[in-house]
Amino acid sequence: MDQTLNDSGWRGSQEGWLEAAYESLLESGVDSVKILPLAKKLNLSRTSFYWFFKDREELLAGLVARWRDKNTGGIVKQSEAYAETLAEAMFNVFDCWLDEKLFDSKFEFAIRSWALQSAEILNEVQDADKVRLEALARMFMRFGNSEITADVRARTTYLVQIGYISMQSKENIALRMKRIPEYIAIYTGQAPQQRELDRFYARHGYKPD
Repeated sequence: MDQTLNDSGWRGSQEGWLEAAYESLLESGVDSVKILPLAKKLNLSRTSFYWFFKDREELLAGLVARWRDKNTGGIVKQSEAYAETLAEAMFNVFDCWLDEKLFDSKFEFAIRSWALQSAEILNEVQDADKVRLEALARMFMRFGNSEITADVRARTTYLVQIGYISMQSKENIALRMKRIPEYIAIYTGQAPQQRELDRFYARHGYKPD
């Protein structure tokens, strides 16, 4: 057997340790992300951790990087996606709130909870908020909004969603989809066209009554 594969099976993998840390963070908060409990969870030796990470702090940094790449990256990517109208551009952003591959709301909540006890993570969150708001503002300006209008619309769009996450608000999918056209109209000042709404519904597998 190839020795590399054998070692990989024995020690796990960097992604495996990171995934276990991610699951523990979401389930029980950052204080639960510790090497020995993770090793037990993965059925690996504690020493195998050190093949992939220098220490717990490096693992935690990996979690923050994963959150930054996924959630901030998702919003920035969607805000820059091609759209013919501002309403369509906003639908692209709304994809984030419905597709965990673009934006992980549970991860967002866990990181923001962590920030309540860590000044360093609070700085990370504030930096992420700034990047996301700037990306949304650029989207509004791309469609002719003034700088101040773009800023306010970006804040309205973003802070409402962060409020949903922070409050752990639950909506069934039918109610959420019913509200979305009104949110689009309020955020953009444009009522979405039916074909834009239909495309949005279709890509999320929703069929209105």
